[in-house]
Amino acid sequence: MEPFNIKISHGSRQLTLTILPLEDDVFKIIYYNGILGGVKKQGKQWELLSLDEVAGEDLPFYEPKHGEDRIEIELTEQIADRIGVEIELHLEE
Repeated sequence: MEPFNIKISHGSRQLTLTILPLEDDVFKIIYYNGILGGVKKQGKQWELLSLDEVAGEDLPFYEPKHGEDRIEIELTEQIADRIGVEIELHLEE
């Protein structure tokens, strides 16, 4: 499966995230060329993965930095669920 982009709202702004499908319903989440984290589909739920579980040599981990273009974001269970919903919608297309 090819990488794809999704959008989620975060506060009053829209975030574009790149999703890199791995194997076994695991998806690496990329923001500003850094690994934000990962999610895995477990039945009907989305599980937040640790950075160790999605680490790779291809990209560094995302480090939040202040700036007009970037939004400070930390991957939480709530955000992981919203990302999972958007992944499902994309996969249904």
